[in-house]
Amino acid sequence: MKVDIHVPAAQLDMVFTILQQSDMEAKVMFENLQEAVEDQLDNMRVTKAHDYTKYNNWATINDWAISISSANPSLISRQVIGNTYEGRPMHLLTVGKKTGSAKPAVFMDCGFHAREWITHAFCQWFVNEAVSTYGSDPEMTNLLDRMDFFVLPVFNIDGYEYTWSSNRMWRKTRSKNSGTSCIGTDPNRNFNAGWCTTGASSNPCSDTYCGSSPESEIESKNLANFIRTNKSIIKAYMTVHSYSQLLLFPYSYKYGLAADHSELLSVSQGAIAALRTLYGTKYTSGPGATTIYPAAGGSDDWAYDLGVKYSYTFELRDEGRYGFLLPESQIKPTCEETMLAVKYIASYVLNNLY
Repeated sequence: MKVDIHVPAAQLDMVFTILQQSDMEAKVMFENLQEAVEDQLDNMRVTKAHDYTKYNNWATINDWAISISSANPSLISRQVIGNTYEGRPMHLLTVGKKTGSAKPAVFMDCGFHAREWITHAFCQWFVNEAVSTYGSDPEMTNLLDRMDFFVLPVFNIDGYEYTWSSNRMWRKTRSKNSGTSCIGTDPNRNFNAGWCTTGASSNPCSDTYCGSSPESEIESKNLANFIRTNKSIIKAYMTVHSYSQLLLFPYSYKYGLAADHSELLSVSQGAIAALRTLYGTKYTSGPGATTIYPAAGGSDDWAYDLGVKYSYTFELRDEGRYGFLLPESQIKPTCEETMLAVKYIASYVLNNLY
């Protein structure tokens, strides 16, 4: 039996989970998926040259992370916080004026879900924008003088590589699961925050599989270990996803409001107002569970419960016309407007340290 279901783009993952748990087959049909994939790239010729207005593959991003840190030694330092399941290095860039002492910090990651290519592009854009406007943009200069940004440009590197080589719509990690041929775990269901309860699946074949245990994925454990180790200085956590044009904050694993709900809401509203000033792009902000859907095991909820007060999830452009296949022509405007929101949050955090 074939049933057509029309749902908002933001709820697709939840619908997939429900169908999979009901042993029903779920498919999203494009009139021509291959054409949509090809149309995403303004120029199908892939080059080794890094370009902030194009989608760069992992090899190019890997080289970029090394070169941009080497070229800006007073503003960027690089470390590897661990390797992925398939052995790729997880580069973490610390962006900020080196002062010789610890500063309050913001942790930001991109590329949790492999197919969300616009997010990988944003982290690269952020690092370049930070160093290229230091000294000329008063707000950015003040931020980098007084705080650090820990930037993980690509979290799910193995999955991202797989979207380039085999399956553009792949979401999960690429780890093997015991007792099944189904590959991967949803890393944003893999953290110890209401783990594997609501909005997550215990089925390894599901796109929202929670993993065999919290932090079963080496990528999740590498990130969590770094944040735990540096919790005393990390004052904000921002994880960048797509799509739906949302700015979410805890909680997603339960409907109860966070202790800091009013402040988190106020800051998010200020951030999306700043974002909207550039191109008029409309975002919605609010707690994850009620704004998009309940989902347990997310890194934002985990960071908040750990004690990182200002914890946010971005869902970048668009609202569903292109979805995960956002054209390269939208990289620049998306990144430009998102910078305004990130700077707004960072400036607020800097002025409201705890």
